[in-house]
Amino acid sequence: MYAYTDFDRQFVRARAAQFRDQLERHLAGTLPDDEFRPLRLQNGWYVQRHAPMLRVAVPYGVLSSKQLRQLGRIAREFDRGYGHFTTRQNLQYNWIPLPQAADVMDLLADVDMHGIQTSGNCIRNITSDGLAGIASDEIVDPRPYAEVLRQWSTLHPEFAFLPRKFKIAISGAAEDRAAIAWHDIGLQLKKNAAGEVGFQVLVGGGMGRTPVIAQVINDFLPWQQILVYIEAIVRVYNRYGRRDNMYKARIKILVKAEGQQFFDAVNEEFRQILEQDESGHEHIIPQAELDRVAASFVVPVGVNATTAVDIFTDVQPGAYKRWLERNVHSHRLSGYRAVTLSLKRVGIAPGDATDAQMEAAAALAETFSHGELRVTHDQNLLLPWVRETDLPAVFEAAKAIGFTTPNIGLLTDMIACPGGDFCALANARSIPVAADVTERFQDLDELYDIGDIDLHISGCINSCGHHHSGHIGILGVDKDGSEWYQVTLGGSDGSTLSGAALPGRVIGPSFAADEVGDVIESVVQTYRSQRSSAAERFIDTVRRVGIDPFKQAANAVRSSTATA
Repeated sequence: MYAYTDFDRQFVRARAAQFRDQLERHLAGTLPDDEFRPLRLQNGWYVQRHAPMLRVAVPYGVLSSKQLRQLGRIAREFDRGYGHFTTRQNLQYNWIPLPQAADVMDLLADVDMHGIQTSGNCIRNITSDGLAGIASDEIVDPRPYAEVLRQWSTLHPEFAFLPRKFKIAISGAAEDRAAIAWHDIGLQLKKNAAGEVGFQVLVGGGMGRTPVIAQVINDFLPWQQILVYIEAIVRVYNRYGRRDNMYKARIKILVKAEGQQFFDAVNEEFRQILEQDESGHEHIIPQAELDRVAASFVVPVGVNATTAVDIFTDVQPGAYKRWLERNVHSHRLSGYRAVTLSLKRVGIAPGDATDAQMEAAAALAETFSHGELRVTHDQNLLLPWVRETDLPAVFEAAKAIGFTTPNIGLLTDMIACPGGDFCALANARSIPVAADVTERFQDLDELYDIGDIDLHISGCINSCGHHHSGHIGILGVDKDGSEWYQVTLGGSDGSTLSGAALPGRVIGPSFAADEVGDVIESVVQTYRSQRSSAAERFIDTVRRVGIDPFKQAANAVRSSTATA
């Protein structure tokens, strides 16, 4: 993972000291709330439904065991003993008192962490594939490029107050595990026939009230020019993006409205930066700079390819075999595997981890994964450097702390935002819905028979739970102060299983809160009755038969919302 330089550490500490001064002046009454608000937001501090919420940046999802231990300490000493890992590979705390905020920022700075640009109308945390650098299908390791982008975009003076928040995702593998087409800018690393590295650049994706799939604006941009091209995109957006209506301020609205005119404006801006800006060429990335950053993303000392083994040899049916099937993943190095630590289990909100579990996961990483972990887009943790011969020991250690639920990719491995239990923007709660579904589908035989399903839950139209991209999507809506839920089917995040990115289709009027669990059961049972064989997956059945059979089944279980 990236090794902070003295400059990096001084930068983060100076930012923490600046925030302390701002906070002290605000608490003393000399910095009014309307002036303090944008300052705290760009350091990751919200004021939510019950208390302040801090979002901690985990750039492209990479964590050290030392950092995770510190996050656990903060949860224990300043919060209520837990944190929440998000789809953007960050960590959120929900109960830290604002007067203690500066102390927390100092503790984060001690381990090279912060909350800079995890909120506000700026370029947010850049996300990537949880298997970056280790995936067996990887074309180019995206981490060095993601780090260069992070450094370039951090406190960029021109892009501190954009029309709306701005999100970038980058993938370097054959399979898109970063949902790049659902982002303001999506970057796909590729190689041309000559073996040269470049980016396919997508622009204008996003969820929210108007789900839009990003369009390709440049099919192959030499990697050296990526900062200049993104600068051109964001300049055009900053110039022409709407500021009169926050619901129409995202770049997706501008791209959708202007089409080719937007593309032409970006390419002209790109040309002008290179040909007319006094320092335009200084944003061309030198090979030496990429090499400097890439030096942090090497195979850890002591990790060497070894003879691969059949990890299923002599393994009897049972919990360990299922864990191998679901939670253990192929690796680019022979003799190694990646291991997902599932944060989806009964009684715990998806993505939540206690301080003790963070400590224990850090210990697992130190013992079995060279002190490194990843936060995945699906709100789990992952150990990237596990020897195949260590898998039995990893299983036993992870089982002791509740991380071995063998459900990765299955119905209960759902994505869910915190919803109305915490978020001031939410219209409805997500956590009780997630809990209900989890409790209904605890039979592993049944869960395995159902097979791969992406279930995504959002508590409001802001779509932090990515409901649009779920095979089954659940969206909380408000009707006269009551919680209701809209259900969609057939969405895709762009992964191999799901196919090209696509928003799901609504299956009917909203359902009451007490109907949602029954609706999900009816949808699942309809799939089981409609599939052509046990091998046909849910998303393929939906696409083959259409949504009408599922819609009829869902409507048949209405009770509170039944109509004549």
